[in-house]
This record gives sequence, structure tokens and C-alpha cells, in this order.
Amino acid sequence: KTKDLFLILKKPWFEKINSGEKTHEYREVKDYWTNRLEGRNYETVTFQLGMNKNKRLKFEVKSISINHNPNNDLGIVPVYDISLGRRIENPVYPLLKEDGKGQNCNILI
Repeated sequence: KTKDLFLILKKPWFEKINSGEKTHEYREVKDYWTNRLEGRNYETVTFQLGMNKNKRLKFEVKSISINHNPNNDLGIVPVYDISLGRRIENPVYPLLKEDGKGQNCNILI
């Protein structure tokens, strides 16, 4: 079974990842994220838009590293840098169209 990292995002970040504008997700280096990320081999990451289980995106994880460059979404250092690979199709969730609605479409994630 592949290891999947599950993250809930706010709408602006979710939309940037969906459009391809954002290819890295950042998390502050704190005990919570250290326990979730270090020493684990995540193959995929699933992003969910808020608490809406019908709006999810799934990507391969290229790498997870600690980044000391302050030019990131959080504007702090250090951060965990989750580098996203290709988008993965997942038949469980409907494809999101550009308007964010998933009716009559194929698979986005």
C-alpha cells in the first residue's frame, strides 16, 4: 500500500495547486509536522478543499525537504518543502473544472 499524505487547504492555495501555479506546499517546522513528515516515505499527497470531501487533488511527492529560503508561502524559515510531482488520477473523486464544480467531467486528481 502506498503512503499518502493528507492535507486540508484553504481555497486560494487549493486553486493555485489545481491550476499548476503552485508546485510546492510548505509547512512550518514544528513538532507536529516533524512527527508527520520526517522518517516517512510519502509517495503521494492528497489535498482537500476545506472540509469538502468532494474536492480533492492528488499528486506524486517528488521530495520533502527542509527549506531555509524565506521566499515561500509562509514567509518564515525553516519550512518543510513538499515538492509536487505529476497529478494522479483517482476514480473515487470527480474532476474539478476550472470553475471548481465537478459535474459531468472526468478525473482531476
